[in-house]
Amino acid sequence: MEVSQERAAGIVEWVRGRGRILIVTHDNPDPDSIAAAVALRHLLLIQTGQNAVIGFGGIIGRRENLNMVMELEIVLTPISTLELDQFDVVCMVDTQPGTGNNSYPADRKVHLVIDHHPPRAELLQVDWVDVREAYGASATILYEYLCSQGIRLNTRLATGLFYAIKSETQDLGREWSRADREAYLRLLPLSNNRILFRIARPQVPGNYFSIFKRAIENSRIYGPVLVFNLFQIDNPDMVAELADFMLRHEGVIYVLGMGWYQGGEVISLRTIEPEAKLGVVAREILRDLGSAGGHGMMAGGQVKPMAEDEHSQRELELMITRRFIKALDVEPTPGVALVGKD
Repeated sequence: MEVSQERAAGIVEWVRGRGRILIVTHDNPDPDSIAAAVALRHLLLIQTGQNAVIGFGGIIGRRENLNMVMELEIVLTPISTLELDQFDVVCMVDTQPGTGNNSYPADRKVHLVIDHHPPRAELLQVDWVDVREAYGASATILYEYLCSQGIRLNTRLATGLFYAIKSETQDLGREWSRADREAYLRLLPLSNNRILFRIARPQVPGNYFSIFKRAIENSRIYGPVLVFNLFQIDNPDMVAELADFMLRHEGVIYVLGMGWYQGGEVISLRTIEPEAKLGVVAREILRDLGSAGGHGMMAGGQVKPMAEDEHSQRELELMITRRFIKALDVEPTPGVALVGKD
């Protein structure tokens, strides 16, 4: 907490009086990115009187994430609709310059980055950097900032931060730290349980289940590795959601999921192996194809541009599958369909 107090105070004083502020999340923002952005906006508003705009790219596609935004009345603005020249301070949360997973132009200056992903070389050009790889959620860092500055958390803010840590660490079951656990336990009694229930258990349309069907029918198992291809999708978040779901298959240790969305291939990696270093694996398998990053047990990436036709996507699937199995040092085995054809 002492580190957070020093950094939060320094950031506040640096930002004070510098003009309009933009906070950028990663594309298709998840609860951690959203909650961290809201917490940073609250910190700056309370301490400096300066309000900030939260900008994002892509869509908020996953129904839980959409419910979170609606239930907590969070205002987010598509970055494509913003006149970027009007902002004097640009912050990034849960993402970094050069990752390829945010829509802020790469040639524009970024002043502040708060993240829990591995640091990139582009951070050398950033004025203020707080990257904590050991933390399970960026929301935990911002929670510490608020506490260190003596800022009271209202129910909505506490609920958002709690849900972010809960979802990012899967209830402290995946890649959590002592700081995450402490924040989780302190935020729980401050949160609104009814809102949490509505966020976590949304009703979904019928085509949601057809995507599960498609994933199951297009899954193949290579020993401890399961690979699925959703082909064309209208919600990029479904790749990560299905990757988490498929990891429940008995005997599967690693999952590679993919789907085509708006001119690019979305890739998601998951594992139950704590020492897998999937962020490194993702960068290796997509080294000459696209961008990638992540943590030890989950990672993702994208290939752009990518042809829409099924043949091209199947070729990419085979190439990435071979690289994935090799990078994991898993003995190659013939792929077996998850389910037989009717």
